[in-house]
Amino acid sequence: MPRVRSLYPIKDSKSPILYGYSMVLLAATISPLQLGSAIIILVLLLLSSALISGSEVAFFSLTHNDFSRLSEDSSPAAQRILKLKEKPRTLLATILISNNFINIAIVIVSDFILRHTLAESVLTKWSMRLIDWLALPMSVTQLANALNFGITVIGVTFLLVLFGEVAPKIYARINNLQMARMMSGPLSLLIRVFAPLSALLVHGSHIIEHRLTQKHSGTPMASREEIDQAIDLTVSREQNAHQEIQMLKRIVKFSEVSVRQIMRPRPDIVALELHTPFKDVLKIVKDSGYSRLPVYEENLDHIVGILYAKDLIGHLKAPPHFRWQRLVRKQNLLFVPETKKINELLKEFQKRRIHLAIVVDEYGGTAGLVTLEDVMEEVIGEIRDEFDEEEEESFYEKIDEHTWEFEGRAMLHDVARVLQVDPDIFEKDRGEADSLAGLVLELLGYIPPVGKELRWKGYLLKIIAGDKRQIRKIRITTLAGQVAHKEQKKT
Repeated sequence: MPRVRSLYPIKDSKSPILYGYSMVLLAATISPLQLGSAIIILVLLLLSSALISGSEVAFFSLTHNDFSRLSEDSSPAAQRILKLKEKPRTLLATILISNNFINIAIVIVSDFILRHTLAESVLTKWSMRLIDWLALPMSVTQLANALNFGITVIGVTFLLVLFGEVAPKIYARINNLQMARMMSGPLSLLIRVFAPLSALLVHGSHIIEHRLTQKHSGTPMASREEIDQAIDLTVSREQNAHQEIQMLKRIVKFSEVSVRQIMRPRPDIVALELHTPFKDVLKIVKDSGYSRLPVYEENLDHIVGILYAKDLIGHLKAPPHFRWQRLVRKQNLLFVPETKKINELLKEFQKRRIHLAIVVDEYGGTAGLVTLEDVMEEVIGEIRDEFDEEEEESFYEKIDEHTWEFEGRAMLHDVARVLQVDPDIFEKDRGEADSLAGLVLELLGYIPPVGKELRWKGYLLKIIAGDKRQIRKIRITTLAGQVAHKEQKKT
């Protein structure tokens, strides 16, 4: 191998020609065989980087079905993949270590090639011209080294990103099983070679993960307002995303909703008195359309069981004196307090495999009724089956785009759904109220007469039906819609 001459004695020479000549002499000391070997090594290193990077995507994108098929395959490659799957952290550490060593080698070889083909001859010429044209206050050596560094960084980065990262990972995602089979052998060998380093890396990652977990466990989680803002920023960019936004927000606050907010209040419960004649029972079940009805004795505060409509199917032609009471299911009776959260109620429904619960107040009296459908509607919105698809909800009537008439008994969460607003709009003013009439009473402090109007958060609330004891019907109009309506009447 020819001896490389040192340029240090003349690197600070004031003669650009002499310095350039010395660079050419240095380039001439590199034989074509050495240059060719360096290029071949660079290509092999790029290929190795591509295979290692692709194997990361290939192994960690295998699905459960892929592993099921591999477990039925007795080939050595399949068995190696299943063995590597057992230690994913070690596998990932080995891939990262190998990839980093290869990338460092690529940088070193690339710098060697550029220094002895381009930097020592052409870059010197370019540096001298740039210094003359721009009058740069630096030596030829400094500028040549700077140009060499820039070309090396840009060129090597391009090669690594394109051929060592992007292209192989795209191929591996499409052909993950084939690449996993091909790389199972080399990775098994690399795991043994880099065992000490990978063990150190895995152990270090465990320590960092443990400390971060402890740190975050002591910090407060993001507030629901911040989560709502994040949902708005993320989802609202899509068109017609209002339904998705509301569903995500309902999921976030699911654990904060109480049974009292979604229950059917006591006056609206359809129930059967224990001594009701059989023919009347059939009529009530048919007219109500419900599949489960509470059964009480004397009054609703003494519910004794649940009657399933399907249990009556085999007795439709029974005589009038048929004792339907023996069909009442007492073991499926569930009582829950008003303050119970609906996420806890859902777990209890799942555990006991029932769909209905009786809500009781603090004195043990029946306050309302809640079903599994009510709980699910808090997340996914209104559920309608084939029997009530065309029915209009009885608690409100839409007059126009800006006006609705609600029953006073309408629950606030139902009002929010109809108005397409966040139910939290009522939280500050609702007090203990759950119905629209209760909200008006909280706002005014007295039972208002018919015709009373109230402005509240961009809405005009007007009492259109009621008496001295209760509010029966309320008209809600958006203030913007009221202004538009008045202007239309003037024209």
